[in-house]
Amino acid sequence: MRLLKELTEAKAVSGFEQEVHDIMHRELEMAGTKIVTDQLGSIFGEVNGTETSPRILIAGHLDEVGFMVNEITNNGYLRFTPIGGWWSQVLLSQRVSIVTQQRVFTGVIGSKPPHILTPEERKRVYSMKEMFIDVGAKSEEQVKEWGIRVGDPIVPICPFEIMPDGDTILAKALDNRMGCYVVIEVLKQLQKEKHPNTVIAGATVQEEVGLRGAATTPHVTEPDLAFAIDVGIAEDGPGGEQNHKARLGGGPLITFLDASMIPHRGLRDFVIDIAEKNQIPHQIEVMPGGGTDAGRFHMFKQGVPSIVIGVAARYIHSHVSMISKKDVEMTVKLLVKVIQALDLNQFKAL
Repeated sequence: MRLLKELTEAKAVSGFEQEVHDIMHRELEMAGTKIVTDQLGSIFGEVNGTETSPRILIAGHLDEVGFMVNEITNNGYLRFTPIGGWWSQVLLSQRVSIVTQQRVFTGVIGSKPPHILTPEERKRVYSMKEMFIDVGAKSEEQVKEWGIRVGDPIVPICPFEIMPDGDTILAKALDNRMGCYVVIEVLKQLQKEKHPNTVIAGATVQEEVGLRGAATTPHVTEPDLAFAIDVGIAEDGPGGEQNHKARLGGGPLITFLDASMIPHRGLRDFVIDIAEKNQIPHQIEVMPGGGTDAGRFHMFKQGVPSIVIGVAARYIHSHVSMISKKDVEMTVKLLVKVIQALDLNQFKAL
């Protein structure tokens, strides 16, 4: 789990993905791939199998949700704006990193102690515009002397940890460093296995702010099929245990619908068939809100059969999230089996 720990603890909000980009570059080079990049920062490794086609794209995304400094107050506090989707209620009193050109500063999103809250204030949900970050400075001048500037990215803080059950992983940015980890593991396994196609595996930039890297990536990778590797929503908390929704430990999550795409039916049924033949447990997600990079991949040129495969995750788009290690391992296994079975004849038959 050292690689996943390194990936999740890296600081890379949308538009500032260099730290994770460098890790992916190192891992793709070590896997012996041909490196392919676009001009936004997405990065992929291309590996030829026994045949050159079909060309199969498997993609996570490098970025995580975070914030940006948009104001420094006279008395040295920072105002901020979100990068990606946030619910303001999860923010108060959380620690964050402010990443400047010279160093990283720790701050805390300030909140009032309950002792001084009025009854009305206790019931309020504060907007992000009212919040501030305290970095321990005394003035605007001191903040600027330290090198903090408007435009600097702000990243949540949460160390990586495996919980006592030995399976549950707790970390920040599992959306979507999990996807980055999975594509590297798939490449490592394909080094030991034959596959009748070309695999292009890596990760895009700026997924959390509008699937932007997914719009440019197909132009440099030219895929025939695409797999977006991403997390889905686990709904196995109190009150949700009996509703047959996605849960940790239930196997790979296959998305049948989201707000950005309905997957190619032939590809969807093929993936389900491979899972069943190999006795890989899997779960179905139908999510009317949200979307993934597959929402852009599938509209490239005349159309690219695409699907989303990933794992269920708790608490995403906050400082912390949870996934199952077993789900990750089964997702890698499923993708390897699918790629091994996807020759040109099977592609034409989808």
